[in-house]
Amino acid sequence: MRLNNKKVIALVEDDFEDLELWYPILRLREEGAEVHLVGKEANKKYVGKYGVPAESDYAFTDIIASDYDAILVPGGWAPDKLRRYPEVIDFVKHMNDAQKPIGQICHAGWVLISADILKGKKVTSTPGIKDDMTNAGSTWYDEAVVIDGHIISSRRPPDLPPYVKAFADKLAE
Repeated sequence: MRLNNKKVIALVEDDFEDLELWYPILRLREEGAEVHLVGKEANKKYVGKYGVPAESDYAFTDIIASDYDAILVPGGWAPDKLRRYPEVIDFVKHMNDAQKPIGQICHAGWVLISADILKGKKVTSTPGIKDDMTNAGSTWYDEAVVIDGHIISSRRPPDLPPYVKAFADKLAE
């Protein structure tokens, strides 16, 4: 399994887009990655937009970003909440500085905007935040997946298969 010994942070907060959280987690685990759900509180049940629950393994304050190989930011309305936590911004900045894979889909771009890491990058997102992405200094593309170095971005749930494959490929490098 090509992702054995890889550890991934999957950020979680209420109102995550159910598929955009769970599909990547399950696919990466199938390939051997250890994926931890990390939220404001440990062992808390967070609920997705469509009612699917996700229980956090750890709180933001319980982990050290350098112990991980990558980070996933789900979409939905959760990113608007996640970007308000200094720890989340620090995680994303650490991954960016270390050139470790950062996966973002749909509205997750808001977190990367708040981390101020998009200047000069090629990205995609839900078209609803295209202006936010370009105002942050990135070039936005209406494509299923855009890869710019270690940043892998995607638009919406129908794009999940190529998005997660691209993320897993980058993680396996």
